[in-house]
Amino acid sequence: MGLPDIQIVVALFLAFLGFHCYLLAKTTGRDASRFPGPPSLPLIGNIWRLNPKRAWLELTSLKEKHGDIIYYHGLGNSVLVLNSIDAIKDLLEKRNNTYSDRPVFTVVGDMMGLGQSMPLLPNGPEWRACRKLAHLALSPSAVTKYHHIQEELTVLLLKEILDAPGEFNSHVRLIAGRIILTLTYGLSVKDADDNYITDAEKTMKMIGEAVVPGAFVADLLPILKHFTFLPFHKEAAKGRDMIENLVSKPMAHVHREMTSGIAPKSLTRDLLEQDFEDRETHEHRVKWTSGSLYGAGAETVSQHAIALFSGLREDNQTYTTVLVFILAMAMYPDVQRKAQKEVSSRVSSTRLPKLAEVRDLPYLEAVVKECLRWRPALPLGLARSTATDDIYNGYFIPKGTVVMPNAWALAFTPNAEYDPQEFIPERFLDESQDILDPMTYAFGFGRRICPGKALAENSIYIILANLLAAFNILPPEDGIRPPEFGPNLISYPEPFECRLVPKPGMDQVVRMSAAESSI
Repeated sequence: MGLPDIQIVVALFLAFLGFHCYLLAKTTGRDASRFPGPPSLPLIGNIWRLNPKRAWLELTSLKEKHGDIIYYHGLGNSVLVLNSIDAIKDLLEKRNNTYSDRPVFTVVGDMMGLGQSMPLLPNGPEWRACRKLAHLALSPSAVTKYHHIQEELTVLLLKEILDAPGEFNSHVRLIAGRIILTLTYGLSVKDADDNYITDAEKTMKMIGEAVVPGAFVADLLPILKHFTFLPFHKEAAKGRDMIENLVSKPMAHVHREMTSGIAPKSLTRDLLEQDFEDRETHEHRVKWTSGSLYGAGAETVSQHAIALFSGLREDNQTYTTVLVFILAMAMYPDVQRKAQKEVSSRVSSTRLPKLAEVRDLPYLEAVVKECLRWRPALPLGLARSTATDDIYNGYFIPKGTVVMPNAWALAFTPNAEYDPQEFIPERFLDESQDILDPMTYAFGFGRRICPGKALAENSIYIILANLLAAFNILPPEDGIRPPEFGPNLISYPEPFECRLVPKPGMDQVVRMSAAESSI
């Protein structure tokens, strides 16, 4: 063992010793007021029982035994899992001041600089300023000017499926990223594909690896970030450069085009044109608000990275929902026929649907909701952190507790009339049933609700309506094999097979529409 390794061991030992003393002081006298949870062991508690892989399944199964709130603790950490909409509303919405913080990520957040992005900013003046910018650019009225871009990019998706139907998984992934890159920075599809998506994929892959539990001891022992001789500091410095390039490069592109007077309409251009007295601070906020969208928009492979970087959710929600829709249509042909009939009643077979024509179709709306419910993109909502100690229903919740809303438990609440395991859009049309609308949990809660909800919904509606208009979605000839869904924070289907067959005459309609497109 060389000297650096000895130093590491000594540093770890001293840090752990100090941390353990802090833990004992912090938890003394609290046991009697903890929420129920799995059995604990002395000193290390029960947090070791919390398996991050598909945790939502186990946590939902534990609801019957432990109730709506489950408590994990140990190694200086407290985790509270919320399994009911009542608990979520009581804490995340009604007690916003206490439950609007994010957990601290020492390496990725502090040392690599990702903590400057809006999703990871703590609840405070800087976060509120960035959120105000996001609302300016992403409000329901503001995003109407992007409808034509979403429509034209959807036509491009249809054409790519016509040209290579077996690669629909990749086509959907690209359309989700292109929508965000085009709307955020005004990038052409070619420029986005050639110069930005690859860089973003590398950076997001790095972030994804950096946030895997156990990747850096400093995330458990933050004091180690002050020991600059430890090897992980070099990795953190490299990561910081990659993240800075990720958010600065496209911002510089918009600046150049604005200076030249050729910048197309985009979210970033709109925000930069706002008149703010402190220009430097304003541009810093625009860079990180836009960058939060871009990082997620260009990469949908690394689930951990997306969950950290995209509290805005547009891309991952679109990507997951469209793939879930394709899977469901192949598995439930009766649902597909009903949805196709509704779309064709509004739009003739000589052209493709426009967004304004399909937003008020009731069965399509029910299909969208069922996609969000049947396989939630974020089965465990993005974690919060308590800003102060709190008491709820007589139980003590210490400051710094990680709070996780379990969307899976909400989505799969038992119902006597409709099996939650089955894809049944009619559940949302049946007024006799008290079924929770997934729009209340698919995009977050309280102050941390996704500011880009309207943009994401528009992308989902226009893509689904056009797929229904242009294609019959069929299982493979040898039958559908339901895919595995990712086990991490964002859960989307692994690549699967099905057949997207153009409806009679629609291949020509799609190609003509693509030829007329300005994208």
